[in-house]
Amino acid sequence: SVIVVGPLLSLHQCGLPREIAIELFQTFVIRGLIRQDVASNTGIAKSKIREKEPIVWEILQKVMQGHPVLLNRAPTLHRLGIQAFQPILVEGRAICLHPLVCKGFNADFDGDQMAVHVPLSL
Repeated sequence: SVIVVGPLLSLHQCGLPREIAIELFQTFVIRGLIRQDVASNTGIAKSKIREKEPIVWEILQKVMQGHPVLLNRAPTLHRLGIQAFQPILVEGRAICLHPLVCKGFNADFDGDQMAVHVPLSL
């Protein structure tokens, strides 16, 4: 996704759009819905996610607090080309980054794109 400036974010945070976040964390949200007895199986949980019920966003917020994401800007030529961030939900369709972390990625805000990865285990 395209990156945009997020000056209100901390250096360790990145803003993830809701559409991207729900797709990346879908398996964790499904597990949360089943554990809270909101859904009895994965099919019902997926339908609740598709319908964008309010409980889905609450569970997504909780899940995101404990799961860092990896941001990667191609080409990854050195170790700063991929870094971990704490995701924060934002509106829109672009990833938000604090301007001071762009140097490591060799990124700017003229249409650069980055990939987001979610580790399955920590």
